[in-house]
Amino acid sequence: MDIDPLTHVPVAAGLAYIERIQRLPSKFTATLAAEPDNRFNLTAVAVLVNGEKVGYLPADLSHRYHETVKTAPCPCPGRRASIAELENTGVALLLDLAGVPCCAGD
Repeated sequence: MDIDPLTHVPVAAGLAYIERIQRLPSKFTATLAAEPDNRFNLTAVAVLVNGEKVGYLPADLSHRYHETVKTAPCPCPGRRASIAELENTGVALLLDLAGVPCCAGD
């Protein structure tokens, strides 16, 4: 079975967010918001749940969504990774970006 990469987007999150991630239900709605003042990635897109940052879109994807979410934050479905996914990849959260428009030309 093929996996659609837009429906299984990993959230880049570090130890700073682990407590917030552990409090999340198995399925949730995340909000994508541009973070143009991020000193590490000028096209950073933060992932927020209930107003709390839980991580970022991976840098190789954030540039595709930054302009779209800069004008208005976008909601998208999210879920916690299964134990097997977490053990195999180290990724704790996955997003479904299928309904979030990316910038034209990317």
